[in-house]
Amino acid sequence: MRICTLVAASAVCLAASSWAALGGDAAGCKDSKLLTRLSGCEIAYCSKSDFDAAELTISLTADTRTKHVEGKIEKIHYICENKSALQVRRNAEQALKGAGYTIDFTDYDVPNHYVTAHKGAQWVAVEAGEMTGSSTYDMTSVLTGDMTQEMTSDADTWAAEINKSGHVAIYGVEFDTAKATLKPESEMVLSQVLALLQKQPKWNMKIVGHTDSTGTKAGNGPLSEKRAASVVAWLVKHGIAPARLTAAGLGDTQPIADNKTEEGRAHNRRVELVKK
Repeated sequence: MRICTLVAASAVCLAASSWAALGGDAAGCKDSKLLTRLSGCEIAYCSKSDFDAAELTISLTADTRTKHVEGKIEKIHYICENKSALQVRRNAEQALKGAGYTIDFTDYDVPNHYVTAHKGAQWVAVEAGEMTGSSTYDMTSVLTGDMTQEMTSDADTWAAEINKSGHVAIYGVEFDTAKATLKPESEMVLSQVLALLQKQPKWNMKIVGHTDSTGTKAGNGPLSEKRAASVVAWLVKHGIAPARLTAAGLGDTQPIADNKTEEGRAHNRRVELVKK
């Protein structure tokens, strides 16, 4: 029998026989400052990231099971002896309440128990699973926030790709979740698109929006077209003739990466410039 806990989203599973094999905390791992461990538990592994995404359980219904959050993330996986998953959940719930967190979700779906809570921009989620006499649980904390843009791309690079293939994918044009409103951090990338069109005054472009598979196909198509139209509107506002630009949206119909992973979904969320 294999048990996959919350970390299974990253394709990490533990064999049931390893649950009780306590041997001290993994090197370099320690408890979170936000939530201490349950007694009798040890850290099997841990990870931290300055910016990543997590899916936090907020329901057990298929259509609203998780909340997507992005920001600074810490994950800790514990193995416990003589502790039940319910014991983990109740302890986590009370500790978070006592610290002033709002409990967004607490429930169980045998064999797993869940607690998800937040206080301002800070989210904490605990997922526990068990076998007879043993349990494991994952503590995931996310301090939500925007990514610091470090990578850049320029108009000349895009022009070379368009000359070669007729189109180029643009990343870094960000929108509010489920909306077509451009985020302020998109300005840097859009300024490079503007520079490209200014350097190539004879080029006419179709601005094509693409989404990942999150949401519904019926909604993704119109959303991607509205996002493309927002890009067109920004470029027109900054001096590009409207006759040079058209907007189109293809939703999630043309993925270029695996929508089952966050990295793949990030690649699929893009704006493409297609030379007409």
